[in-house]
Amino acid sequence: MPATAPPKTGLTLPAAVSLWEALDVAKTPDALTLGQRIARLRRDKGMTQAELAQKLAVSQPVVSDYENDVIRLPADTVVRIAAILDASVDELLGLKAPRRDSNGLKNRRLYRRLQEIEKLPRRDQEALLRTIEAFISKTA
Repeated sequence: MPATAPPKTGLTLPAAVSLWEALDVAKTPDALTLGQRIARLRRDKGMTQAELAQKLAVSQPVVSDYENDVIRLPADTVVRIAAILDASVDELLGLKAPRRDSNGLKNRRLYRRLQEIEKLPRRDQEALLRTIEAFISKTA
């Protein structure tokens, strides 16, 4: 008795096409990879690879490999990175548009200094603000 082939049903994908590509989920012409999104969010936070590595308890080259998509990230690592970078997992995976910080600072050095200033006592913060305002009023 000859064997019959099973009927073809459902979606079939060529071997080289992933399910995400087939469904076109979160794909835009300029879509970033997971690693590129991690790198962008890390830089937006004014954080170095070494600082992220320390918070993840891995070495800096491992973070570099994450950002260059050399190493596939386990789900729990994606969740930890999202928490450290104050982003949602959906943002990291490209399923949701990234939130934009209201500060919009492009200068990472300035951003890091502002973060340090926020840690100062209120009195010192006020003194710095008065100095900055005096400086700006002279240039305006």
